Amino acid sequence: MSEAVIVEALRTPIARGKMGRGELSGLHAAQLLGRLQMGLIEKAGIEPRAVEQIFGGCVTQAGEQSNNITRHAWLGVSRRDYSTAGTTVDVQCGSGQQANNLVNALVKGGSIDCGIACGVELMSHVGLGANVMNGPGFFIPPEYPWQQPNSQFEAVERIAAKRGITREQVDRFALASQQKARRAQDEGRFEREIMPMEAPVLGEDMKPTGEQRKVLRDQGLRETSLEALAGLKPVQEGGIHTAGNSSQVSDGAAGLLYASPARAKELGLRPRARIVHDVVVGSDPEMLLEGPIDATRRLVQKTGLDLRTVDLFECNEAFAAVVLSWLRAFPEIDEERLNVNGGAIALGHPVGATGSRLIVTALHELERRDLQRALITMCCGSAVGTATLIERV
Repeated sequence: MSEAVIVEALRTPIARGKMGRGELSGLHAAQLLGRLQMGLIEKAGIEPRAVEQIFGGCVTQAGEQSNNITRHAWLGVSRRDYSTAGTTVDVQCGSGQQANNLVNALVKGGSIDCGIACGVELMSHVGLGANVMNGPGFFIPPEYPWQQPNSQFEAVERIAAKRGITREQVDRFALASQQKARRAQDEGRFEREIMPMEAPVLGEDMKPTGEQRKVLRDQGLRETSLEALAGLKPVQEGGIHTAGNSSQVSDGAAGLLYASPARAKELGLRPRARIVHDVVVGSDPEMLLEGPIDATRRLVQKTGLDLRTVDLFECNEAFAAVVLSWLRAFPEIDEERLNVNGGAIALGHPVGATGSRLIVTALHELERRDLQRALITMCCGSAVGTATLIERV
């Protein structure tokens, strides 16, 4: 079996996912992803036809995100070179991460020598659930044997109750996420990984004004305090999760370029990292969002990994209690190595893109700190968990 190496990693800024208010909402979803795809090609300095296949994550495949957005995004920017294939992946919030697992496997297996893994979600245009034509829950079969939570908020409150997690704890975690993200942004830590984007400015009528804005930074960071967070109303009656300690609705895209070592050398590309191991596992549907625990356990079982030897961790901040529950399941993990530049509570969560975004951010932070290994894990709708261990080469 061949090896696969990551040679480029890039993301867009993450913008607010409200139509007209988000800095990227003047773009079509395929434009956003296509520009990111071409940004990877241009940064690598290779021709588009060098990329054999692209896998892209997208959760809500409806409207402008339907009909294989990964392929149409590429066709819109590929300079009329149509030879690169595209596949769109849905593993809910883990879609962008699974896209990386698949491209990595195709390169390692010899099916391709060069490919892109990416993800996108333009939530200001296509809201979660827009592809459920007959209403929430319609996709669940009548024979379903589990007590499915009515919402992810209900699921995360079950997790918080199971682990004894309090409102103060989730608010403190959320505040720390904002503070870490602000420090990272102020210190310019994200500048190497962010591809500046130009987007039309929309007017009050939600139509382009003719002006363009250059988007350079993530838009979701907010000034807050424990007092301000404590004053927010829980989404679930009697619960502890609010808009302040949960992930934000966002727009964004992210991607990585993979190649075999031989192809990378031929193209003049420097190998930067590789995927050591990856897992995607099913988790308990009645808890729904505990997938990071199951996925991390499976990865440890398969590899014999000692989590104390991992330099950095990215556990997606879909909700604060998801990450706090994961930490309690693995007390050997030093919290100081977790989400060191903040997470989705501060930066935002463009759901189809976040799995790729986390890998992009983890790789750049490993390089900045001159460290070796990072583990990326996520909870996903449909009761799935993902985990990917990357290592610099």
